[in-house]
Amino acid sequence: MDQALWQIGPVLPWLDLFGVAVFAATGALAATQRGQTLVTLAFFALITGVGGGTVRDLLIGAPVFWVEDRLYALVCLGVALTIWVTPQRWWNGAALVWLDAVGLGAYAVFGAAKALSFGVPPLPAAVMGVFTACVGGIIRDTLAGEPSILMRPELYVTAAALAATLYVGLRLLGLPSFEVAIIAAAAGFGLRGAAIYWKLALPAYRGLPNDP
Repeated sequence: MDQALWQIGPVLPWLDLFGVAVFAATGALAATQRGQTLVTLAFFALITGVGGGTVRDLLIGAPVFWVEDRLYALVCLGVALTIWVTPQRWWNGAALVWLDAVGLGAYAVFGAAKALSFGVPPLPAAVMGVFTACVGGIIRDTLAGEPSILMRPELYVTAAALAATLYVGLRLLGLPSFEVAIIAAAAGFGLRGAAIYWKLALPAYRGLPNDP
């Protein structure tokens, strides 16, 4: 793992790797649900796992992380292979949904932290955290022909925004990176978890005219 990442806190690179692995799993499973080949599973895992971070790195002028460090691609491919050779029943149910919630908070925090470390101002840095956590899923849904997470009222992007914004805000107050990362990732997970458990959603726009 790139040693430069440790400059933004010892826990953050592990949050990054965990987020990549979880999102890679959601991508591979999207392919299995459509009866696709191992090659397609690997592609979906890679594009979902690294998609958000790739967009972030291109926007902040950083070396694209998975091109610089082969560990990330290996993790994505390893996740795809694991899903391919294990029984489908292992991946059914709510377990992956909850893992995705943990990955969402972790990935959003890392994205914001990396943006700050490259001198990005606070507000755009928080946006980079949201991009990191959500863009891979948007690409996955688009390729799979599913409604994008952006077009659903559930609290998903909002949870990523909470985690990223809280991290940036607490860092601006001078609090240590390690503690702030844990707090912010937990807050993002908590909001997403509450949305899953209680089926919380944002109110939809009601200004459209009624159908005739």
